[in-house]
Amino acid sequence: MHTIRQATINDAKKLAEIAKASFLVAHGHSAPKKDIDNYVAKNFKELNFQQELENSKNLYFLIYSDNKIAGYSKLLLNSTNENVSIKSITQMSRLYLLEEFYGLSLGKELFNFNIEFSKQNNQKGIWLAVWIENQRAIKFYIKMGFKKVGSFNYKISETHSNPNHILFLEF
Repeated sequence: MHTIRQATINDAKKLAEIAKASFLVAHGHSAPKKDIDNYVAKNFKELNFQQELENSKNLYFLIYSDNKIAGYSKLLLNSTNENVSIKSITQMSRLYLLEEFYGLSLGKELFNFNIEFSKQNNQKGIWLAVWIENQRAIKFYIKMGFKKVGSFNYKISETHSNPNHILFLEF
């Protein structure tokens, strides 16, 4: 059985653990090991998640499979993007699953939840950035109806950036 619920500040530690593990699977080979290690250590601390969860603009959702956390998403409502002229759009900043839950359609379920949540909050579309070498994610988003609308260089370290596509889905 799968369930989805909004994360609270009490979930900060678990979010940090899931973020590290899922980021390393998806992006661990995208930059030199030292850069990745520093990025993970800096960005996926429990304190970072506590601070983000204290800000009501950051909406985190946890998906469970048989009462075990399988992944999470992060949404920002009314988050514009220079590549999209439509206003009242959501940024899906993250959608990550732990590798052991791949192939169970949980990503699609969490994605659909995010879409419905955005629509219920009067959003007109959803956008995201995805690393151009993350073919698994790109195929998923294209299958779900997203269109490439721009590009963005995601800074991993002072000396390394990963090129990303900006994808948009209009409702």
